Amino acid sequence: MATFLYRLGRLAFRRRGYVALLWVAVLAAVGLGALQAPGAADEEFSTPGIESQKAFDLMQERFPGAAADGATARVVFVAPHGQKVTATANRKAVEETVDALGDGTQVAGVADPFTAKAVSKDGATAYATVTYKVKSSALTDASRTALENATDQARDAGLTVETGGSAMDSGAGPGGTAEIVGIAIAAVVLLVTFGSLAAAGLPLLTAILGVGISMFTITVLADALGLSTSTGTLAMMLGLAVGIDYALFVVSRYREERAGGRSPEEAAGLAVGTAGSAVVFAGLTVVIALAGLSVVGIPMLTKMGLTAAGAVVVAVVIALTVVPALLGFWPNAVLAGAARRREGSRRPLFRAKKAKRANKAEPQGDNRGTRWARFVLRRPLPVLLLGVVGLGALAVPMTQLQLGMPGDEAKSTSTTERRAYDDLAQGFGPGFNGPLTIVVDAKGADDAKGGVSTVRERIAATDGVVSVSQPHFNKAADTAVFTATPSTSPTDERTKTLVKTIRGERPAIESAAGASFEVTGTTALNIDISGKVQSALVPYLVTVVGLAVVLLLVVFRSLLVPLKAALGFLLSVLAALGAVVLVFQQGHAAGLFGVEQTGPIMSLMPIFLVGIIFGLAMDYEVFLVSRMRESYVHGEPAREAVVSGFRHSARVVVAAALIMIAVFSGFIGEGESMIKMIGFGMATAVLLDAFVVRMAIVPAVLALLGDRAWWLPKWLDRLLPRVDIEGEALTRGPAAATVADPDPAADETAEARV
Repeated sequence: MATFLYRLGRLAFRRRGYVALLWVAVLAAVGLGALQAPGAADEEFSTPGIESQKAFDLMQERFPGAAADGATARVVFVAPHGQKVTATANRKAVEETVDALGDGTQVAGVADPFTAKAVSKDGATAYATVTYKVKSSALTDASRTALENATDQARDAGLTVETGGSAMDSGAGPGGTAEIVGIAIAAVVLLVTFGSLAAAGLPLLTAILGVGISMFTITVLADALGLSTSTGTLAMMLGLAVGIDYALFVVSRYREERAGGRSPEEAAGLAVGTAGSAVVFAGLTVVIALAGLSVVGIPMLTKMGLTAAGAVVVAVVIALTVVPALLGFWPNAVLAGAARRREGSRRPLFRAKKAKRANKAEPQGDNRGTRWARFVLRRPLPVLLLGVVGLGALAVPMTQLQLGMPGDEAKSTSTTERRAYDDLAQGFGPGFNGPLTIVVDAKGADDAKGGVSTVRERIAATDGVVSVSQPHFNKAADTAVFTATPSTSPTDERTKTLVKTIRGERPAIESAAGASFEVTGTTALNIDISGKVQSALVPYLVTVVGLAVVLLLVVFRSLLVPLKAALGFLLSVLAALGAVVLVFQQGHAAGLFGVEQTGPIMSLMPIFLVGIIFGLAMDYEVFLVSRMRESYVHGEPAREAVVSGFRHSARVVVAAALIMIAVFSGFIGEGESMIKMIGFGMATAVLLDAFVVRMAIVPAVLALLGDRAWWLPKWLDRLLPRVDIEGEALTRGPAAATVADPDPAADETAEARV
């Protein structure tokens, strides 16, 4: 592989004009296609195989045209202290507001609180439900403005009015601030790392090119593949992060080869042949982790994983082709200032002779990476114990992990949705915000209404249920729906217990009623999704880690290095989950990150964290350990190979990790609690994995293992294919002859361009 990529790098360097035109043409083609493509649909979140989804599907079948997916707004009215909403003046203000809420072409109807019995027992609180004909994402600005104006009318009358419901969700994700902050910090990190504006800008330019192509392609394929507007979020985030990192590694290796005296074209070929090999296998580990999300069985998550995997593939191909092409246009621009001045003063023939000598010996000066590596090599056991114990202690809170889907209760108290949630909980009880929907299937029953009545009475008598509504029958009178209000809030563990209790009593209830029933609703759906994710986590880990271990076996030709990499990843991801629980569930240092309300951890968070961080962790493993393997294969002792790996890769791995942390940390500043949680979890996991696992635990383990770290049974060695990620083939045979004999004329032509 190294030889093939070496030739690809040289080809892209020589044919830089054609390569640049090809990628610009690809960008223009998919960009024009995206402009003409139909808009992405709003995908309905579905989770096959869970009871809540089955009940929802039954409702869709038996209540056709009920517009169950239409947006709703719940307008909450609270009377001034000591008054009631039923007082004459207050009632008049509410009724006028209800009339105003009914205006608008997208409004399907408004439930008057006084006729719908939506007034609290103390008379201080009431609510009106506005139902729309369209989803929240399709609501026009005029409809939203009409809603705001109507509520302002009631406020002017002296009432406290807050609004919640799906109509308040505009469907917008992060406003772009996170990406801007991440790119800005990445630029600073690259500038400090390379000391060159061109070297800092090149990875950013290629990453933006890759993200642009990926996002345009997703838009083009959205209608054909059923991709939603949210599908590309993960692709954008990961495409930007790995795009910068992969280009960073190739550029860094190019600078290293140039420092050894090699010609620009030769250095580009060697950079792609060696660092590019690591990029290919690092990208493969990320793709495996993302494609493995399909194991969970949630269609939306599968599509997000596959589109993000596609973005990573684009980033890899761009790093192997566009980066060497751009280096061909400006071969000296990415070098540090002193190196550029030195290169400019050299004669081509002198450089060619120096390049030949550089093939025999490269500069071996110490830097911070080697000093740190030698520190760890002197004290491997204390460093290993400190790292493992520290991560283990941080992972302990993970045993208290509670999964759920935080709703309006997790939003800031500055939002009207959160205040509406609190007013309803105070006026109608904490369970009012998360009622359970009971779907009774009485088709074929002797007495459908009697069966529904029996189910309703039995559920109403269950401990933890404070009230049940009247059943609503379909036209055929064989299916009914009613709600059961729990005594506890939607995210309370007692609510989860209640759902299990009702479902556990199902055989006895169905036997007495002669009809079957299922429990659904937002609360039950969240509980079911959490259970599905938890049950899928172990198979997902086994699948992804197993495939990656096999891949690393091929890359490093070692039995212990891949196992060490997988165990280190498990340590870092468990510690990161523990940190998330500490802050977002238990509330420690919550104010520091702007978390106003603690609660359960988002159901999909562990899967996202495991999938994304596993891929990135293997990135750092491949980039760091491949240089150690390269030095070991070329004859260095095992301990010195660790030092060599840190000499060449530590600074670049640190820069890559800082860029990732910057990109993810930008999301912590967003207002949504779930986005904060994702940003915090990802940034923490990268921090722990890069700086504790890869920079401390990995060299400590390799120091303790010595030559045994690179041991592989002979029978397994014969079975595994050889991929030559170390570039060994570039130091011998035909490729070596090409490397050792650069073309001075080509070198002089390239230098003349700068």
